[in-house]
Amino acid sequence: MAWFWIGLCLAAMAGCLGLWTLGRPWAVAHGDARTRPPAFWWPWVQALAPWCEPFVTWRMRRELRRWGSRAGLASHWRADRWLAACVLAAGCGAGLAGVGAWLGAVSIRVGMALVLMGAVLGFIWPDQGLRRCAAARRVRMMRELPFMLDLLTLCVEAGLSLPAALQQVCAHAPQGPLRQSLRDAAALERTGMERSRWLLHWAEHADVPGVRALVSALAQADRMGMSLGPLLRAQAERQRSERFLRAEKLALEAPVRMLFPMVLCIFPCTFLVIGFPVAVKLLDAGF
Repeated sequence: MAWFWIGLCLAAMAGCLGLWTLGRPWAVAHGDARTRPPAFWWPWVQALAPWCEPFVTWRMRRELRRWGSRAGLASHWRADRWLAACVLAAGCGAGLAGVGAWLGAVSIRVGMALVLMGAVLGFIWPDQGLRRCAAARRVRMMRELPFMLDLLTLCVEAGLSLPAALQQVCAHAPQGPLRQSLRDAAALERTGMERSRWLLHWAEHADVPGVRALVSALAQADRMGMSLGPLLRAQAERQRSERFLRAEKLALEAPVRMLFPMVLCIFPCTFLVIGFPVAVKLLDAGF
């Protein structure tokens, strides 16, 4: 009986120690209200970041810098923290897969395979989510580009120079990722960078074909001394027509995308509702 109570006390102490170890990053991060983390899992990312920093390669840094700027990732996401988030997601995926294997009462080999698969899927999930965010942000920027070009054309035709027109667009354009990317790129001009260079930087980080075409047209107009008003108006009309063509293409693709759920979900239910009374009558008739 004494050994039972000793084991129970040791188990309670181990549980308290485990809870303290897991909860200490959260308690440290929430100790000061002025440094509140952006999410509940952020303290554990910060706790794992020093351990993951030796494993960060330059390729990881380049990929995070590339996709982070396209997805609008916050500045506090460094490469070591991103790797820590991937490791944390891998641990969560492995834990969920292990719990599922334990509840399903599968064999040890199948359970280990499921845990490994869950860890791999959890590790690659943040990168895939970042790429999906970049794609969604790119689509939104493509939608906002024609109106921004109209506003830029209006400012140029009103007598403003191109730098002043870009500043007015940065200040008065509707809030969105395109305006934010242009504002971040225009801030480089205050550091002494030439306008052509920060426009190229904007086109590279925005990753939108319309922005690349606009920057190329502005560079060509600057070299040849062309009037900017008709050029910007033509760019706005071109982007608006391309947006209409993209919407028409998506509308034509909708029936093809609806074919799979209709065949898999709707048609079997329809056939079941129609065929069940017929089957009942056939069975009553002796067939």
